Amino acid sequence: MTAVQSESARIGGSILVIDVGGNNVKFIVSGDQKRRKIPSGPDFTPEQLLAGITEQTGDRQYDRVSIGVPGVVKEDRIVIAPVNLGKGWTKFDFAAAFECPVKLVNDAVMQALGSYDGGAMLFLGLGTGLGAALVRDGLAAPLEVAHLPYRDEMTFEDFVGRRGLKRLGEKAWEAAVHDVVERLRLAMVADYVVLGGGNASRLKKLPDHASLGNNDNALIGGFRLWA
Repeated sequence: MTAVQSESARIGGSILVIDVGGNNVKFIVSGDQKRRKIPSGPDFTPEQLLAGITEQTGDRQYDRVSIGVPGVVKEDRIVIAPVNLGKGWTKFDFAAAFECPVKLVNDAVMQALGSYDGGAMLFLGLGTGLGAALVRDGLAAPLEVAHLPYRDEMTFEDFVGRRGLKRLGEKAWEAAVHDVVERLRLAMVADYVVLGGGNASRLKKLPDHASLGNNDNALIGGFRLWA
């Protein structure tokens, strides 16, 4: 039994977990043997999300849904639209669309919950942008640090996100990641850092106090939202 299946069984019920990324959407239903995915991108809309998942899940039954999105979320609603996706996310009614209760969180929060192993943990997602969340004593809080000023009138995300990787090259990008991780760890008084996102695996050496997350941690976090 995989870690995702184990967490699904522990929580119980039938839950659809959706992790929306800038390039792909990963999802799984309780009891599935493996996760599935559909492509996303800068023009990807919530209507396309619903259609793609409905097509692949077919007549599978679920009574709850967890969704992690790369945007600012408050009280299960997206209040600031995702920068790297299409239009319509702030006005879309996910509970009505899926016809069941929905927990909607920032994608970094879902990753963080699935990565958490006690104490105070900072999660940083090195992907299209920079996702961040802090978990302390089991309680998760999203952090909007990506667009804070960092260096040369640019932001943290400009250096450690995908744009930074392309602009700086691998070596300088990795140096920036090490610096940013330590700055944010100290600022958040975190015991340790978990690095996720599609570009974390590019690091030749991990920063001090940091470990590499697992791609399936977001799905585990989606089940834990209902614990």
